[in-house]
Amino acid sequence: MALLPAPTKDRISARTDTPRDIFFVNNSVDELGGVTSWSHHMARLFSARGHGVHVIGITPAPEDRRAELGDALPYGTTTLYDAHPPSARTLKGVKGRLNVAEQRRQAARQAGMVEQAAKLSLLFGSARPGSVVIVTQVWAMEWVALAETAGVTVIGMSHESFEASRKSSRFRRVKQFYKDVDRLLVLTREDSDLWISRQRMDNVGFMPNPLPFFPDEPSRREAKTVVSIGRLSHEKGIDLLLDVWAQVVPRHPDWKLRIFGAGQDERKLHKLAAELGVTSSVEWMGRTDDVPGALRDSSVFTLTSRAEGFPLAPMEAMATAVPCVSFDMAPGIREIITDGVDGFVVKPGNTTVFAEQLDALMSDKELRDSMGEAGRTNIQRFSTDKITARWEDLFAFLER
Repeated sequence: MALLPAPTKDRISARTDTPRDIFFVNNSVDELGGVTSWSHHMARLFSARGHGVHVIGITPAPEDRRAELGDALPYGTTTLYDAHPPSARTLKGVKGRLNVAEQRRQAARQAGMVEQAAKLSLLFGSARPGSVVIVTQVWAMEWVALAETAGVTVIGMSHESFEASRKSSRFRRVKQFYKDVDRLLVLTREDSDLWISRQRMDNVGFMPNPLPFFPDEPSRREAKTVVSIGRLSHEKGIDLLLDVWAQVVPRHPDWKLRIFGAGQDERKLHKLAAELGVTSSVEWMGRTDDVPGALRDSSVFTLTSRAEGFPLAPMEAMATAVPCVSFDMAPGIREIITDGVDGFVVKPGNTTVFAEQLDALMSDKELRDSMGEAGRTNIQRFSTDKITARWEDLFAFLER
């Protein structure tokens, strides 16, 4: 299981003059994924600034998706349910109305939600004035909506692009459950503008993710290694990366592609690598607890996802001075990477152009060095101090 990153010296911010109680409410406290990593990163940052922090999960994470949180967290954690509650279903038509067993199941689910929401009410009710509830995922907001929140500021978040949300079931829930929160935060100004202009939601703002780490020792970009870090799932597009690699590796037979991650598509991707004839040049590394080390030992980072929000992985690569090639699948990518300056941004799904840009970096050490160093400098605009200061300003504004 992957270990969530521990605090490092670049994450320690000055203590605030206005300590608050801050609650992060997630689907789960310890489920592997970007939202969980972000939540615990921010929890550590706010704890270091003197805030009282509590991370709350609705349900426990599945065993095969559970992250190690590490020892001696500087904040409390709570999980409401001991097991996942029954899923919600819509009872349609006469058949639905006559389904007594399903009606009873849904009534029991609702009663359970009210019972668990009462626990949230107790936690929020014990908070000092000026406290904040940050709901990181809209499914968790269904329980917060049932809780008493009169004495706290409620911020709802969507950690995906507007277009990715629009194509999912979360879109309807965002409109339903976030319409009356004190602020709905998305990850980029472009996504914020889309929620405002297309959905007429007037409580929307944006907040980029902070830099997860800034290592003292960057990559020298000398290893003949291209790296990918992410789940082995359809969304992350590792099949597209293998297609790209099959186009590139004949010109660079001494290079390796290292793929860090695990997931449900692992067997299928191994089979695809064999069909493409690249098995000998692809190294399947599994999950890693040492992302900085994985990046430091590489020379180029790739992101071939089909959907993202404001992804942490290219930020981590740039902090390590590793240039990136990424599909332009979300506004957050264009916020992070400046095309042609500190990396390359390619039209989604165009594996031919992606291969050309990857080949350019693999072929030219000077280009890797110039882009890598530019990225390490430019990514500092998302430093933890700058992003936590923006959060503090938002808290103060919403408290008025």
